[in-house]
Amino acid sequence: MAIFMTVNGKATPICPAATHTSLLDFLREQGLTGCKEGCAEGECGACSVLVARPGVVEPTEWVAINACLLPAVALDGQEIVTAEGLGTPSRLHPVQREMAERGGSQCGYCTPGFVCSMAAEYYRPDRRAPEKIAGDRAHAETGPNGFDLHALSGNLCRCTGYRPIRDAAFAVGDPTAEDELARRRASDPPEPVATDFSSDGRRFVRPATLAQALRLLRERPDATVVAGSTDVGVEVNIHGRRADYTLVIDRLPELRGLTIDSDRIDLGAALTLTEIERRLGGRVPLLSELFPRFASRLIRNVATLGGNLGTASPIGDGPPVLLALEASVVLADADAEREVALTDYFTGYRRSVRRPDELIRAVRIPLPLPPVTAFHKIAKRRFDDISSVAVAFALDIEDGVVRKARIGLGGVAATPVRAYRTEAALAGRSWNESTVVEAAQVLRHEGTPLDDHRASARYRSAMLGESLRKLFAETTEPAGVLS
Repeated sequence: MAIFMTVNGKATPICPAATHTSLLDFLREQGLTGCKEGCAEGECGACSVLVARPGVVEPTEWVAINACLLPAVALDGQEIVTAEGLGTPSRLHPVQREMAERGGSQCGYCTPGFVCSMAAEYYRPDRRAPEKIAGDRAHAETGPNGFDLHALSGNLCRCTGYRPIRDAAFAVGDPTAEDELARRRASDPPEPVATDFSSDGRRFVRPATLAQALRLLRERPDATVVAGSTDVGVEVNIHGRRADYTLVIDRLPELRGLTIDSDRIDLGAALTLTEIERRLGGRVPLLSELFPRFASRLIRNVATLGGNLGTASPIGDGPPVLLALEASVVLADADAEREVALTDYFTGYRRSVRRPDELIRAVRIPLPLPPVTAFHKIAKRRFDDISSVAVAFALDIEDGVVRKARIGLGGVAATPVRAYRTEAALAGRSWNESTVVEAAQVLRHEGTPLDDHRASARYRSAMLGESLRKLFAETTEPAGVLS
């Protein structure tokens, strides 16, 4: 079947790309060489482009994504803008002009990717000048024009340095009434297109409904299921993985709902992390702490909680938080659904109770939420890094007594785990220095930490204990300092 995407305003046939051909390679074959490969893993942003997606504030929002990770056929019927589509040498886009005038480009290799990520933030409809709060790091990372520097967290520059790039970001104004890409936000984005594409004996299918997807999965339980492709895309690029049958589910309406009832919050498994963050608007504080530490904005713009749980990775940042929130997953097959507590979901290294013919439909968080929460990610970089240890706390503290404690851990065992012994050591005890010191010793010995290139087992154990001590310091007034 003939499949097309709109690139810089022009309908462009996608054939004859192979099912695994990345959007990056496809665009370069079209002569759009501003899109570059730097890492092929979604870590450098040199391949960043814009895609029209359903908006939270306006019908359409321009979202920056890593073109190196997504297969080109996944963009069937969709609308893409590259750096070449933003401006011309004689008529620079405002973002391009600020980058040039403020010295934001040197060798230029990374510049088109920076420009695209910056343009997505430039066009964000709810970008507003922040209210400055003294000592607030988050506000320090937001410019006077409302530009959130985290929009560039997935873009790396190896020679220019970040100050002039930051200066350019903080200097851009607002889109004018004549700006075509700004006007485009007022109309709906392209609808997902049901796609069935074959090449070299391999098949790529985007079903129209969840029911169809589940029927196909029953017929082909060996299918590679793809949502944001942030994990599979790396396997394709770095390890040469070639799936015989790819089932893409990221745009299925049944997987993209977000509902808040009196006793629970249901998060659609195919909602991107950015969409969840913006649609919740801080409703779940522990998730609000997680999102800025989860990879980069470029990754969060396509990554999903369903995918994070589907891989069953022991170092995923989502599971510890969801374990602390006592979340469950709703699993669906072609006949029925079942709900599984996350504590019962993981069965081994990258294994779970999900059967090959099942999909995660939603992640369910019970209400009311615990009042005291925190997420501590120990990594070599403050942002955009893989955890050495991740710890999520959810405590009910009444009248100075811990009534209930839930602690989720990542990076210390073959699966994400709950720190049951530490929870028991805290329950019913006064929330004071003596309790915390004792419980921190218990927490140091939870899981089965290993030595690897990220950290030693001894370091991981030490960080577990320090994490609880840090929580105590953060939750006592004035801030406690343990001896």
